Amino acid sequence: MFIKIKKNCGIYMEHNGMEKNHIMPVTSNFLINLGHAAEISFYTIKETKVRFDLENHQITVPPHTRVIHLQMAYSYSSTKEKIGDSKGSIVERNFYKFYFKPEEMGQYEELRSHIEKHVLNL
Repeated sequence: MFIKIKKNCGIYMEHNGMEKNHIMPVTSNFLINLGHAAEISFYTIKETKVRFDLENHQITVPPHTRVIHLQMAYSYSSTKEKIGDSKGSIVERNFYKFYFKPEEMGQYEELRSHIEKHVLNL
């Protein structure tokens, strides 16, 4: 199953390949294969948060921003061979977060309802 995120100035994306506290605007349409997602969660930002774009310009994420958090399957992960000063390895699964500002609730609700149609225990 695929979902389509439509480009819009009120939607931002974050993933763990980016620097901490950085998000980028969704500037083109793209598809996500939900068959590669291990976990999906939905939540709402309760207080104003400050994030930065890729050029370190400040972006304010207002309260009531909705988030779709996709934790990807282990086949879409990376392995670190050294943890601090000790040897060993850790598998880090990739994640993606999509922030829908309050003015983008229509697209958020559309995507969430499409995802929930494929969940068996709701």
